[in-house]
This record gives sequence, structure tokens and C-alpha cells, in this order.
Amino acid sequence: MPAVGRTYWLTEPCRIRREDNSVRVERADGSPVRIPVTDIRDLVAFDHVDINTSALSLLSRNGVTLHVLDHYGNHAGHFAPSDSMSSALVLRSQVELTADTDRRAAIGRALVLAAAENLRWALDTDLLDPALTVLREALPDCKDADAIMGQEGNYRRTGWAVLDTQLPAWLRLDGRTRRPPTNAGNAFISYMNSLVYARVLTALRTTPLHPAIGFLHSDTDRRRNTLALDLAEPFKPLFAERLLRRAASQKTLKPSDFETEVGRASLSRTGRKKVAALMREELDTTVHHRRLKRKVSYEELIHLEALKLVRLCLEGTPYKPFRPWW
Repeated sequence: MPAVGRTYWLTEPCRIRREDNSVRVERADGSPVRIPVTDIRDLVAFDHVDINTSALSLLSRNGVTLHVLDHYGNHAGHFAPSDSMSSALVLRSQVELTADTDRRAAIGRALVLAAAENLRWALDTDLLDPALTVLREALPDCKDADAIMGQEGNYRRTGWAVLDTQLPAWLRLDGRTRRPPTNAGNAFISYMNSLVYARVLTALRTTPLHPAIGFLHSDTDRRRNTLALDLAEPFKPLFAERLLRRAASQKTLKPSDFETEVGRASLSRTGRKKVAALMREELDTTVHHRRLKRKVSYEELIHLEALKLVRLCLEGTPYKPFRPWW
């Protein structure tokens, strides 16, 4: 990844071409935007993208990742540069950790508990306290990923039901649905979760960690980068449920920001722009980091989370998943 760079959010159909050492983005209205490739951390495409091999080669040589979301906000895939940060020492340690059933389960339980507590923090209500107590008592007896994620599912369903009490009727989830989401609230959550996954995946590619060797999702989702799915768990409440709740209270979203059909829903072009703006603004938000003694952005918090696992692999430093302290 470039030492200095930022994420570019492609919310409309476009063509991407190379122009010397710059990326030329040609929008539907015909107006091109030229971006020096050294200014790009990664690209997130919400809509159709036409890109040629010359542009992909330029992105690869400069460590730029292209993420692609499908019409319903699912992370459809990504183009990633060659693994320039790979380390045999870290990879061996990562494999050994994930091969140890007890240690892998311990990390999985820690991730689920952190995500649950972060959801309680995001919704800011004591209605979740009984469910959180049940989860805390049940997790120590969970010895594998299926049992851990079963308990997580029970808690999440309660959390989404509580979230619905804080939303207007047209934005309520009425149960979590995916692939495709069935209503506006689920469409928003799906898009945000995919963006969090993309941010985590980009952060992992700046470390020696292998994104496909995970702890929690390794036995339940073999087709994706399971470590990215793992590290996304504590951050999803910060961006998905929390921002949906905020958007509802501030009336940022409108029914016209969604395209709804029978049994399926997605963001409209205007909705995609709003979601990208919400995510950009939140990622740029800063908090004072107590250990680093300086301000860090939410984007940097994700990178620091990946570094915790690097220290676990190299130094044996216990991994404590992210929890908001502010």
C-alpha cells in the first residue's frame, strides 16, 4: 500500500484507464478525473466498472487494491496486488495458531464477545444487557467455531430486534436478511458490513498476515478471506448498526435512497453516494489513543487491530479485540 494515500469511492459507473503514472477515471457524463497512483490507497466500486489490464498492472505495481460491491452491497470480490509484505516467520506462526484448536477457539470467543459488547455500546440501551449476560455465561463452554457462532447468532438476533425499536417503520430490519437483503434497513447493513470488510482487507494487506488464514470463520466460510471476516466483527457495530441508528435519528436517509422490489432491496445511486459519504466521514473521525498518546482516525484503528495480530504471531502478545473506550 502507498505510504500516503486515500480511499476513492466509485459510486457511479465509470471506466478506469492508465495515463502515464496516473489513473484516469472516466465518468458517465464524460468528465475524466486523473489521480496520481501514489495518492491511492484503494478503490471501492459501488457500480459497474470497466478497467483494462494496463490500469490493473499500474495498480498492482503500486500496491493498490480494487474492491467491487455487487448491486445488493455484497463484497463481490477484489483485485489485490502481489503479496509484497509476506513473511515466512509470521505465516508459520499464524498457521500454528490457527491449527491449535484451543487457542483458535479462545480468539474466536474473544472476537464474538467484543463484537457483542460493541453492539451494546453502539445501541446505547440496557435492553441488551440480559442477552449479553447470557452470551458471557455461554461462551466459555463453546469449544469450536460452530458453537461460538451459534451463540453469536442468538445475541445478534436480539440486538437487531432492539435496533428496530430505535428505527422508523420503513427502516426496520424485521430480521436480518442477506443475498439479497429484503428491505431498506437490511440493504444499509449489508453495504456497511461489506465496506468494513473491504477496509479490514486493505489493512491486512499492509501487514505480513495472510488474510485467508482466520480463527473464527475458518471452518464456516472457506470461500473468502476469513481473517478479514474475523477482524471485521468488532468494527461492524461501530459502522453498520450505529450509523443506521444515527441516520434514522437525523433523517439523513429517505425511502428514495433505496430501490425496493418484492423480497429484495438495494441502495439507489443517490443512496450509494450517501452511504459512501457517511463511511468516509466516520473513517476520518479521530479519537485520542491512550497508549499512543495521540489522535488516531477510525481508519487507523482498523490498521492497529491488524498489528495486534502481528504482535501475537511474532511476540506472543495476547490479543485483545477492539472495544471503544470513548
